[in-house]
Amino acid sequence: MTSDPEPAPREAFVWTWLPDRGEPVVAGRLAPTPQGLQFNYGRSYLARTDAVPLYLPELPLQSGLLPLPTGLSMPGCLRDAAPDAWGRRVILNRLLGGAGRDADTAVLDELSYLLQSGSDRIGALDFQSSATEYRPRAGGDAALEELLQSAERVEQGLPLSPALAQAIQHGTSIGGARPKATLDGDGRKWIAKFSSSTDVQPVVKLEFLAMRLAALAGMDVAPVRLVKAAGKDVLLVERFDRVPDADGRWRRRAQVSALTLLALDEMMAAYASYEELADIIRHRFVNPRATLRELFARLVFNILCGNTDDHARNHAAFWDGETLSLTPAYDLCPQPRAGQEATQAMKILGDNRFSRLTLCVDAASRFQLSQADARGIIDVQLQAVNTHWLNVCNEAGLGEAERNALWGRQFLNPFALQEYSIA
Repeated sequence: MTSDPEPAPREAFVWTWLPDRGEPVVAGRLAPTPQGLQFNYGRSYLARTDAVPLYLPELPLQSGLLPLPTGLSMPGCLRDAAPDAWGRRVILNRLLGGAGRDADTAVLDELSYLLQSGSDRIGALDFQSSATEYRPRAGGDAALEELLQSAERVEQGLPLSPALAQAIQHGTSIGGARPKATLDGDGRKWIAKFSSSTDVQPVVKLEFLAMRLAALAGMDVAPVRLVKAAGKDVLLVERFDRVPDADGRWRRRAQVSALTLLALDEMMAAYASYEELADIIRHRFVNPRATLRELFARLVFNILCGNTDDHARNHAAFWDGETLSLTPAYDLCPQPRAGQEATQAMKILGDNRFSRLTLCVDAASRFQLSQADARGIIDVQLQAVNTHWLNVCNEAGLGEAERNALWGRQFLNPFALQEYSIA
């Protein structure tokens, strides 16, 4: 049985895990104003000797209602912790049953999504209706097969049983549009990514393939596993925002998306650029030169593997209250491609976003690289892809026909290689 959503909440209290702490503390209050959802720190938080800003320059440690960045309807660092398309579908399914499949996501407001989504969300934030008592909205212990079944029922617009709804609760707070859930196993925390009924290619296998090849090409990439559940492929991506401590608890690492670093929201995401992100890295990140080299390598690999979905939410940085550092790479997934010409989701040089290696070379100085250094990075990746292609395809269980369909289309598309020659 389902019912209409409850009245929209008037506030949400933001709780955070401070660096190296195992328990959350309340940081402040998020509430609607004529300008949007605005945040103010609580007096108790400002009085703490170990208080850190949730993110700078967006939310400095000061009293009073904090102004929103130009063009934003809520602080970007808080929006990073909100559910995206998949999480909202799960929440609507839980509240509306089968009617949730076709419901406009605007049936709930942003505060409702924050308060309805699971507490084991990406980063070190959570949202509660109380400023004094923390009650995590936890998912149940569920087998991978149960999580897969839950995801399939949501996609089909079928209501979930209370047990299945509880099982998939955590996945509501993980970003992205594709079916997913969180999972504990082997002393680690994972994000389980499932295939979708609308897939026209083996997306789960392709992401595994790209992530493994990226790691073999020398990049810092989240570890992945490819497993089976109910006869279907499931990609497990190890979480890098959780670190076990000596007491057996999980410490949470705060992080912000590149969209937040660039002070943009989804409506302005088309303006995001690698150049501007590189500028921020130069001025605000630890080890900027090494970080710029890593970012350049990721740009190159996105082009080589046909991942044109490299938007600014698919780049992120750890935030410790003072400094920023690049997270491992994630969501490297080749996109369907019928022709040659393609563009990246983020601009590369000026307004140019064509998926071409020569454009990367032209942009090398923006990453504090010489053109010779840039070519060296590209050549290493080309060699790694060629060397490890067959073995990693076998790891992914891709047959000869699938491999042939990918090679020269998503991977090493002639358009990407045009006018580029290996030294």
